[in-house]
Amino acid sequence: MKLLEERILKDGEIFPGNILKVSSFLNHQIDVSLMLEMGKEVQRLFKEDKPTKILTVEASGIAIATAIGAVMGLPVLFAKKHASKNLSGDVYSSPVHSYTHGNDYNMIVEKRFLNSDERILIVDDFLAVGGALCGLIDITRQSGAHLCGCAIAIEKAFQGGGDKLRADGYRIESLAVIEKMDEGSIEFRI
Repeated sequence: MKLLEERILKDGEIFPGNILKVSSFLNHQIDVSLMLEMGKEVQRLFKEDKPTKILTVEASGIAIATAIGAVMGLPVLFAKKHASKNLSGDVYSSPVHSYTHGNDYNMIVEKRFLNSDERILIVDDFLAVGGALCGLIDITRQSGAHLCGCAIAIEKAFQGGGDKLRADGYRIESLAVIEKMDEGSIEFRI
């Protein structure tokens, strides 16, 4: 998606450790107009799959998932990263390692919100090595729901997660795919 690529080049910041910071428009401060355009593109890509619900993970995935949900008229469900007193005891859970944060956590979704008659579109802001996406796919599998595919805002292809998941047979549609990134430049997949 050219609009997203242009915004990454204009406002993205590259940090050591292959970190791309897009806080000014995607996952801290939100450019709502850009989010809605991204929602329209995801709708174009997945409309024929007829998803019935969007699944994402807190916190950065919620904004883009909500925009896509608004455009597609779908509810958004997000996996929590930590158990809390307001969660029922009946949950799906999947262990995940976060590349960005360098920690492990259990992704949790209450079973009453995800069941076998649903068609799930997984949405997230980034795909690097694929930890969060694998956790969301695992939770979808546990529920017995049909996985329509995964919509990602930004994929860092050089970290291999997207290619591995595609090789495993999952449909991954990324709106911007970064082939190479270093301190001074970003190269997108053509």
